[in-house]
Amino acid sequence: MTRPPLYLEPRQAGTRTPAAWENELADVLEESFAAGIHELDALLAALNRSRVRPPAAAQWTAENFQSIIRDLGAE
Repeated sequence: MTRPPLYLEPRQAGTRTPAAWENELADVLEESFAAGIHELDALLAALNRSRVRPPAAAQWTAENFQSIIRDLGAE
């Protein structure tokens, strides 16, 4: 018996198409995880080195990162 190949459908539970800013954030997060960055402080540093900025703030902090990720996950 042959099985179809496994695949991942990104945002298969999403209710809308991500905005360009959200895709840029996802790219930075993916690059950071691929580089072995898994701790929050190091992840925030990588985000702050990137060109992606949090809405209404100049720098990424633990508080705004967690709030934004929580809000994005609720959509």
